[in-house]
Amino acid sequence: MRVIVHRPGGYERLTIAPAEPGAPAPDELQIRVRAIGVNYADCLVRRGLYASARDYVGWPITPGFEVAGEVVAAGAACEGWTPGDPAVAVTRFGGYAGLLNVPAAQVFRAPATLTPAQAAALPTVFLTAWYALHKLGDARPGARVLIHSAAGGVGGMLVQLAKRAGCIAVGVVGASHKVEAARAHGADVVIDKSREPLWTVARARAPGGFEVVCDANGVETLRESYRHLAPTGRLIVYGFHTMLPHGGRTRWLRLAWNYLRTPRFNPLALTQENRSVMGFNLSYLFEQRALLREGVEQLLAALADGSVRAPAVTCYPLARVAEAHRALESGQTVGKLVLEP
Repeated sequence: MRVIVHRPGGYERLTIAPAEPGAPAPDELQIRVRAIGVNYADCLVRRGLYASARDYVGWPITPGFEVAGEVVAAGAACEGWTPGDPAVAVTRFGGYAGLLNVPAAQVFRAPATLTPAQAAALPTVFLTAWYALHKLGDARPGARVLIHSAAGGVGGMLVQLAKRAGCIAVGVVGASHKVEAARAHGADVVIDKSREPLWTVARARAPGGFEVVCDANGVETLRESYRHLAPTGRLIVYGFHTMLPHGGRTRWLRLAWNYLRTPRFNPLALTQENRSVMGFNLSYLFEQRALLREGVEQLLAALADGSVRAPAVTCYPLARVAEAHRALESGQTVGKLVLEP
C-alpha cells in the first residue's frame, strides 16, 4: 500500500491506496520498504506548502524522502545488487509506500548494525545537518555553534556532527522533557527556553557571538539568531517551523502575518557587519549526485567510527500516518518518527 494526497489539506487528506510501481527501469531498484522516515516537510507537502513538491510532482502526490528495506528486483543497468540486499534510499517524494522503484544512484547498502527503522531515520537528518554545518557553515574545531531544536532529528544530528568536528555545541530546546535528549547527543550546553531566557543565556555562553547558528524556526528566532553571530559568523536557515501552521487546519491569515514579520537581510548590512545568511532545501539538491554520494559516504564513515548514532525512533504503522503527522506537528516529539508498512 501507499499514501496518496489528492489535494492539500488536513490529516484527512492522507488516503491509503494499493502500491503498484511496476517493473523497475534499467537504472532503478525496486525496494520492499520496511520503514519510512517522517519529516516535517512531509506535513508541508500534505498542506500544499512545499514548493519543490509543486515543482517536481504536483497533485496527487505521495510524500516521503527516505526509506529502508530490501531489494526485490534490479534494473538491467544496475550492477552489484541482488534480491534480498538490505538497502536504504533517499527519495524525492514517493517514500510513503510498501513497494517502490528508486534510481539506483539514490540507493545505498544499509549497515548491518542498524534496524530498518534506524536506517530509515538517518538519511534526511544526516544530509541536512552535514550540508548545513560543513558545506555552508564551514564549522572548524573550537567554533561556537548554536543549534535550535537540538532534541529533534536534524537538531540532534547537528549536535553530534558539531562535536565530531571539535566544535562547542550549544543546543536549544523548547520543553524541559527534551533537555536530556539534547545532552545525550553531546551538547556542551542545553538552553531550555521554556524555563530560562534564551538570548540572555546564549550571550553569556558566547559573549563574542557564535561562529555558526543553525535555525529552522523562522520568524520566532531568525532576527536574534543573526544578532548573536560573531564577526564572520554564518546563519544557516533550513526551515520555518514557527511561521508555518500546526494542527490539521492551515490558518492562512496567521501564515501571512508571520511571512510579513520574517526579517529581510540587507546586503549592505551583511558586508558592514561581516556576517552571512545562507539557506537551502535538501529536495533541490538531488541532481547533485556527487554531493549526495559524498554525504552518504560521510554518514557511513561516521556510523563506522561510532561518532554518530541513529536518533531515537518512535514507530507507527503506515495506516496510522495521520497520527504520526499530528504528533510531529505538536512539537512535543523527541528524535525521529518512522512509519512501518
